[in-house]
Amino acid sequence: MSSPDVGRPPSTVADTDRRTTVLDSAMATFARFGYRKTSMEEVARAARISRPGLYFLFSSKETLFRAAVTQTLDRDLTAVERVLTDSGRPLAQRLVEAFDQWAGRYIGPLARDVVAVVEASPELLGEIVETAPRRFEELVTDAIAVEKGQESAGPAAQTMISVSIGLKHQTASREVYLERLEAAVGLLMR
Repeated sequence: MSSPDVGRPPSTVADTDRRTTVLDSAMATFARFGYRKTSMEEVARAARISRPGLYFLFSSKETLFRAAVTQTLDRDLTAVERVLTDSGRPLAQRLVEAFDQWAGRYIGPLARDVVAVVEASPELLGEIVETAPRRFEELVTDAIAVEKGQESAGPAAQTMISVSIGLKHQTASREVYLERLEAAVGLLMR
């Protein structure tokens, strides 16, 4: 039996791949048109699935939106964790790459739309709006603590997150974001 907040669970690898593709298409469609203007028909067309097939997977637009954002955030956090645990590279490099995975990919015109959709609709997303950023902060704090000590790790991680948020709104390109973030991380990790 399915929960209206989760959608129907995939039963095979092919179903999982199809669901992933549908959610990727949904996220792109929500980013392009915004939550309110996106219809299930548009998502179905983008995902190359019938509208009834889309409703079979997701009982409502709200459920689809929540699942698409959750998949995106889960994917981002998995990438961040992989980058930060790669102890064969300097901490500063890992931190810049982790922030790129978390926020850098969302710099630019279409990417801004994704962030705007998520920020404009927090009530649709439930607790993921709080748990994902908190998990990101924990991952960054833990990575810093290993090399710099626990005492300075929390404030350094919080400062880097604040810098990243500021840069995200001040820069027009991912390249400029990364350049400035690299400078900030370098200063904070001295």
